[in-house]
Formats: sequence, structure tokens, C-alpha cells
Amino acid sequence: MVKDLATQFPAVLILGARQCGKTTLAKAFLKGEYFDLEKPSDLQVFLGDPEFALRRFGGPVIIDEAQTLPEIFPILRAVIDERRGGKGRFFLLGSVNPALIKQISESLAGRVGVLELSPFLLAEAKGLGVDLATHWLRGGFPDACSEKSEAKWQRWEENYVRMFTERDLLRHGVKLSHIQTRRLLTMLAHQHGHLMNASELGRSLGITYHTVDAYLDLLEGHYLCRRLIPYYANVGKRLVKSPKVYIRDSGVLHYLLGISKERQLLESPYRGNSWEGYMVEQIIAMEQLAHAGSQFFFYRTHAGSEIDLLIDRGRKRTGFEFKCALSVERKDWTNLKSAVSDGIIERGYVVYLGERSYTAADDIEVVSAEKIIEGVGKGLVGNP
Repeated sequence: MVKDLATQFPAVLILGARQCGKTTLAKAFLKGEYFDLEKPSDLQVFLGDPEFALRRFGGPVIIDEAQTLPEIFPILRAVIDERRGGKGRFFLLGSVNPALIKQISESLAGRVGVLELSPFLLAEAKGLGVDLATHWLRGGFPDACSEKSEAKWQRWEENYVRMFTERDLLRHGVKLSHIQTRRLLTMLAHQHGHLMNASELGRSLGITYHTVDAYLDLLEGHYLCRRLIPYYANVGKRLVKSPKVYIRDSGVLHYLLGISKERQLLESPYRGNSWEGYMVEQIIAMEQLAHAGSQFFFYRTHAGSEIDLLIDRGRKRTGFEFKCALSVERKDWTNLKSAVSDGIIERGYVVYLGERSYTAADDIEVVSAEKIIEGVGKGLVGNP
């Protein structure tokens, strides 16, 4: 995908959470001069005269943590416009979505291709000998996912959360203490997979719901959480309008919930919601690679009918119901069948932990988790 974007755009922006593998990807697969702007000696190259620095290198230039130096973007635009035909000249890496996207929309619109890099997906983890159960438990961050020791995994997660709450958020003028921010993260973990109630979170922390929303914007921008918005359709039914909230990496989620062993996860009351969030992230990441422009929602009526994930490709909509079980029953696809009848979706899938895949009803299939992830990645899911 990075190489495809580099043949189409003069610049490529690679976004993703800290420690998800952006730098490793750049050093292993991209050729060019590499600069990490969080490294003082590399930052110094651009501080005095950014224009001179950008012009002096003939080959591709790779700039890590590009949001550290926002004044480089207007200059980059001018350098690109002098030779618009030159593709793949600049690679920008960043971990703070709101700051980078704002700067790019103002300076580099139409000149840059954007790729969101997720932590290891299941297919990548399996290549390292990590099975689905372990990947679900420990999450996809490369260093955490590969830890053999439970204690070392916990230590890695603790340091990751501390670094985020004690360093990254403070750069954005966050007024909550790191202890309050940690409480907010833990409260979000307990709301994982539920409708978000910003007012309730605000009362618990002694802040307004407007402040909660602003903090959630930051958490989303750092790829730590996701707010999945509801799908609205004119079907004569009252629909839920609040978003659902998820901690994006299942390893971070389980650490915040105090879950470190597979048995704890299987016995936890959060098991079902954890599985739902895990599958939401896997499928969204694979869909984004297979189909540019897809949008993602959930669907719920006030009467209780719900679809966990709805993918909208413009002319086609596909629904997913996630079941954390080795078997499913007829009632598990009732909501999907109703949504097909109402014209909300064209096809529906019940995704579960079992191995068999079969047709449950017209336009409804029961599919194993590993098979659905593979199918989404190949662009096969949702097609007739």
C-alpha cells in the first residue's frame, strides 16, 4: 500500500499509534534519508533553514514525528509544486492525527496520500507464531504481542500507558492530572463496546461533558480509542444517536481491566464486549486496505435491534454480528435478517469462534473469525 501511494502522490503520510511499527516499516522498506524530529540532532537539520534542508537531498526524504515541526508543511508544499510530477519524494510519519491532518489539509491537500498503520493484525501476528487467542489477549503492538512472559507484557503495557498519560497528552495542554487521565482511560475500558455517556464520565471526573468530548478527540487522535457512530436510515424507527466507544488495542484494554491471563478473559464479564471490539478493529483495518472510502457504523433501534458493525461502501452495505462463542443459534442472526428486509444492509455475517462456515438464511452467513478477516482483506466479503 505504501509503495502504491508513492507511485501516485509526491508525499505519503503514514499515521498510527506510537509503537505500532511506523519507524520499523520506514527503515526496513523505504529507501531515502531518514530523520527523527524527536531526536535533537535530526531536528537541528531543519530548524535553521527547512527549505534548504528539503532541497539538499536528491533522493526520498523520510521524516518521522513530522508533527513536531509544523512550519515545515507550507515549505514542503512549495518544494513539491516545483516538480509535481515527482512521485514518492517525501514520506512523513506521525502519531498525532488531529495535528497532522489539520496541517496537511491547510498545506498539502491533493499532494499527499494517507495510510493509517495499525498495530499487528491477526494475519501478521500468525506469521510470528502468535495464535488468535494470544493476539486477542495481548493485542497487536509488536513488542507486547511478542512477549513470552506475562510479567513483561504487563510491564510493557504499564509503561505505554504511563508514557501516554504523563508525556504525550501534556503536550496538548491537557489540564487533567495524569492520575485523572488514567482514571478516564480505565472508565472508558469499562464502557468498551457500550454507548458512550460523556455526562456520566464528566460527573465522575468532576469536569463537563464538553471537556470529556475534547479529551476523547485527543484519545482518538492518538489512536487509543474509537468512537463508532450510529447509522441513520429513514426506516420509520427510532434510532440510537449516541456513539459506541472502544479501546482500540485489545492488549491495552485488557491491561486497563486487570486481565492478563487467557482464563481471566474467558471468565470475565467483559469477554463479549472485548471480542466485539477486537473484531471491529480487525475488520475495519482490513477493509481500509481492500476498499478506499468505506465508512463504518453500528446500527441500533430504541427497541433493541442492533448490528455490531455496518460497512458502507456507498452503494452496498454489509452488517456484522459478533458472537464470542463456539456455536450460534437462529436468534443470533435475527437482527441481521430484519436489517436485510428493511433495506439497511444487503448482506449479513455472524462471526464466531467456531470453525464451520455456512449459509444461515438468504443473504446471511455464519463465518469463523479467521475466515471473515481473511475474506475482508481480499475484498470478498459483502459481494454477492
